[in-house]
Amino acid sequence: MDELGARSVAAVKTEISELSSRLFDAMGIKDKAMEPEPSVQPCDSGEEDSGESYRIRHPWSAYGAGNDVMEKGMANLRQEFPDQGWKIEKAGDDGSRNKNMQILAVHTKTLSQAEITWLKGLDGHEPLIEVNLYSRCFRSASDSEQR
Repeated sequence: MDELGARSVAAVKTEISELSSRLFDAMGIKDKAMEPEPSVQPCDSGEEDSGESYRIRHPWSAYGAGNDVMEKGMANLRQEFPDQGWKIEKAGDDGSRNKNMQILAVHTKTLSQAEITWLKGLDGHEPLIEVNLYSRCFRSASDSEQR
């Protein structure tokens, strides 16, 4: 039995874009965001045909505000995530020297995952919140139709 669901790449990209947009809104940071388009990546499932399974990844950053605003943004996420269908797996120090705040969460309906890290800029860089949102692995609907 195939554990990976067959889905269209466009549908998963749309799903990830919508989750990403809601995440940005929940953060409540109205400054700048660098938001490239979601991209398709192969999944490394360890199976012989792993080249036929994919995930959609959407990395972006929020920046242009001080640490007080970034801290509030992270607190907003912790508060809003459960209402938006996210289960927070970890929230706390990322283990770095700067003790950056990190949230790891799974969307309970789509099984998409979010890795969010507030880089405080203690090393002289501008503070920012780095977001990496990605879908679970799936098989392209066209791949499964060819089989």
